[in-house]
Amino acid sequence: MLRHPPTATAHNHTLMVRRMGLRDYEPVWREMQSFTDNRDENTADELWLVQHPPVFTQGQAGKAEHILAPGDIPVIQVDRGGQVTYHGPGQIVAYPLVDLRRLGIGVRTLVNRIEESIIQVLAQYGVNGQRKPGAPGIYVNEEKIASLGLRVRRARSFHGLAFNIDMDLEPFQRINPCGFEGLRVTQLSAFADVQLPQVENQLVESLVQTLGYSGTLENRIKRATV
Repeated sequence: MLRHPPTATAHNHTLMVRRMGLRDYEPVWREMQSFTDNRDENTADELWLVQHPPVFTQGQAGKAEHILAPGDIPVIQVDRGGQVTYHGPGQIVAYPLVDLRRLGIGVRTLVNRIEESIIQVLAQYGVNGQRKPGAPGIYVNEEKIASLGLRVRRARSFHGLAFNIDMDLEPFQRINPCGFEGLRVTQLSAFADVQLPQVENQLVESLVQTLGYSGTLENRIKRATV
């Protein structure tokens, strides 16, 4: 169980970064819910960075027909927006737990700034990331490289983004990714030699910049056994 300081007034403009390693999806999801429900106006914003063992997650409006053949990979119904997606090792999953009112932004702006952060990271590897109208996330040559799915309660966000770095993409063939039949997915390792920890650091730096934080505090969570 994660322990969170009840107040962090001095750090309202500093992003607490928690690096969790490999963690099962559902316990992290429940911890996000608890953090969001129990925070107040003095609680510092946090960014949780994690990799999940293979799992399909289905958003609130998700349709069963988009899960084609899950096989031995579990399917979890969750409380974020969007349809079905896949998480697995080699993918950066980042959960921005932020107070939108304090940042002075709305949900659409949060989505745009998260997408911009991913585009900036891709550009560092000479990769042109693009948005697609009506389909949140980032695409390279019409193939999806990063997905977004958020939930906001009382102007505080949880859930977040999944950025494919160097992973087994086969499970995406078992679903209609994000509810789009025939949508192809890709990953950063298809375009450049990459190390996931380095990309993770670049993503943190970009999110801090685009969301307007003054800096970060680090809380490295010991790698869990799953």
